[in-house]
Amino acid sequence: MQDSPSVGLVAPQTAHFKDPLTLKSGEILPQFDIVYETYGTLNSSKSNAVLICHALSGNHHAAGKHADTDKHPGWWDNLIGPGKPLDTNRFFVIALNNLGGCHGSTGPASINPATGKPWGSKFPMLTVEDWVASQAGLADHLGIEQLAAVVGGSLGGMQALQWTLAYPDRVRHALVIASAPNLTAQNLAFNEVARQAIMTDPEFYDGDYYEKETVPRRGLRIARMLGHITYLSDDAMGAKFGRKLRDGNFKYNFDVEFEMESYLRYQGDKFATAFDANSYLRMTKALDYFDPAFTYHGDLSLALAKAKAKFLVVSFTSDWRFSPARSKEIVKALLDNELSVSYAEVTAAHGHDAFLMPDAHYHQILRAYINNISTGASA
Repeated sequence: MQDSPSVGLVAPQTAHFKDPLTLKSGEILPQFDIVYETYGTLNSSKSNAVLICHALSGNHHAAGKHADTDKHPGWWDNLIGPGKPLDTNRFFVIALNNLGGCHGSTGPASINPATGKPWGSKFPMLTVEDWVASQAGLADHLGIEQLAAVVGGSLGGMQALQWTLAYPDRVRHALVIASAPNLTAQNLAFNEVARQAIMTDPEFYDGDYYEKETVPRRGLRIARMLGHITYLSDDAMGAKFGRKLRDGNFKYNFDVEFEMESYLRYQGDKFATAFDANSYLRMTKALDYFDPAFTYHGDLSLALAKAKAKFLVVSFTSDWRFSPARSKEIVKALLDNELSVSYAEVTAAHGHDAFLMPDAHYHQILRAYINNISTGASA
């Protein structure tokens, strides 16, 4: 099958917000920037906009390339573009870098206007609710009163779900992919180990490593290596690496011997040069905090009673970090409220990362659902 065309060359844009944002924690961001990209054309009634919410280490660059020389396109390029499941011939697609990130939006490495120095350890804690509030501000900035859809995988799926609760009249469809209504104890544990790897790095300096002109690379490497283990299934790791040795023989030392070790070290090194440690800490805590049923004594059905959108919920059989059972919890709560919900459990070997893959069956499901999303003023 021939690949669908790309959205081509794209350029990030920056929206500056001068009004303060009161966060769920009670702290206040006096002003902030959000970096975003758009693909496709906003129609005259501004009713064909789709918001893409990124996962833990994602950013605003979801499709296309910034330059012809780029080796790789945006992280969800297989999904977004002309003729692709999220067709930019029909929809105006918005992808942004969340607050607290490290790809242009205001975050810990940004300058604190009160001190003239990087925020560092003083940057406030953020929640999914805070991200959605700032995303609604971006929609206002673009003159969009109602989104045709909000789409997200993993942590992005939590944001899509939160949109339907915080702004039930501003989103017509929510695509919640490889996600969960909250984290299990095991997931909380993985996040804490990753944070401890960073915070115990001697070059972390309690989060103020910018002033020391250093980076807690060792901690970031370990955090990312741990993360990659949880994103892949055992079958995927076995098929790709198995017990392959780089040189065919044991060396009886602690250098890289297995291909699996080489892969994890490569991913860790790459991540440590591209992502900010303070951003990673805050992103994982936002994951931990998300729990719409918390104020409803754990009753998810009661928590989702506010929603009005139509839903597509997708899970993957080999995803053990956000298992199909967690998606089914969302589906049940939506059905308890007599909401329109479609559910698909996709057989895939890639583990949690399956939501990023160009799996034909998965994409057929998305295409079938998205094709029925109206670009008009009503659902």
